[in-house]
Amino acid sequence: MSRKTRPSPAELIADEFRQEKASALGRLGRALEASLAALAQFEATHSQAASTAGRQLRAKLVAEASVALWHFVVQREACGLRDLRYVLRDYRVPREVAARMGALPQEVLEPRKTQRKP
Repeated sequence: MSRKTRPSPAELIADEFRQEKASALGRLGRALEASLAALAQFEATHSQAASTAGRQLRAKLVAEASVALWHFVVQREACGLRDLRYVLRDYRVPREVAARMGALPQEVLEPRKTQRKP
């Protein structure tokens, strides 16, 4: 008859890290699904020869989906899942979104102007 040993503090912390990685992966996967669904819905309801405002909205949706994809892929890699092909196939990621993955939107890249007090 063998006795169960109590897990060490390091094992308990490692287990907490694994749980948090899996939880974050789930949250980011749902965020990716939502952003891709918003883009698909926009494309289904708007024509390609849309107005300037429509093109700008579509560009914003593509940018949001590409950032969501980037976050999801980074978290997958943190979990040890390295092959991106499965994500692109299973989530049906448009090529344009995949091509922009990791490219930050312009408003993020521009430095913020701070107002100085006189």
